[in-house]
Amino acid sequence: MTRHDYTLSAADAVAGIPDGAVLAVGGFGICGTPLELLDALLDAGTRELHVVANNCGVDGLGLGKLLGARRLRKVTCSYIGQNREFASQVLDGHIELDLVPQGTLAERMRAGGAGIGAFYTPTGAGTAVAEGGLPRRYGPDHTPSELTGPKEVRDIDGVPHVLEYAIRADVALVRAYRGDRVGNLAYRLTARNFNPVAAMCGRCTVAEVEVPVAALDPDEVHTPAIFVTRVVATTTGTKPIEIVTHRPLTGARHAVGS
Repeated sequence: MTRHDYTLSAADAVAGIPDGAVLAVGGFGICGTPLELLDALLDAGTRELHVVANNCGVDGLGLGKLLGARRLRKVTCSYIGQNREFASQVLDGHIELDLVPQGTLAERMRAGGAGIGAFYTPTGAGTAVAEGGLPRRYGPDHTPSELTGPKEVRDIDGVPHVLEYAIRADVALVRAYRGDRVGNLAYRLTARNFNPVAAMCGRCTVAEVEVPVAALDPDEVHTPAIFVTRVVATTTGTKPIEIVTHRPLTGARHAVGS
């Protein structure tokens, strides 16, 4: 089994990712997102990427930087969110959009890592997800120029189920809280989100790790080392917050702060 010393730089870890690659990215918003690996990919000049992720980050952070540099050609996601650049590029026809229900997206990624080619799910049955008609690409006039087609639907125990195909990415980028020398990974709290399934579905998986350790207890492991190809130690402890909210100050505390 490969042993990692965590001396690999982020730039070296993403250097072999080719233009046009299918890239699975962990994270939810910017929580648990591999920001340093994405920055290195931006610096490498890689372009024409097909990104598979829950969303495309926020303006100017994570995948939002690759968006701003117009490095993406297609995005498979479940949420456009508050990313104005993402919405703009979709409506301008620069990016092909593949919208997928969130649970279905997670299961398609997990299935890809588990070697399952496709599966049936009741999610989306009776809607445009199954029947087609969702905008896939827009024209210069901001109207849909290409729509999704219908999917196979099968009745299982009296309930219609939609056939969904697994996702297998060329490369997956994830962020873990702890990682050991053989590549086992553990995530912290909500940063676990899409990281485990993204790590599973990549033919090559690169992880940035906050706290390298000699070994993880087997009960701590969320992503086994068999799914992990390269590991990188993060170089900064700073974590941006997507939406900063403050609790209103009241009484004496408010008086002190006023």
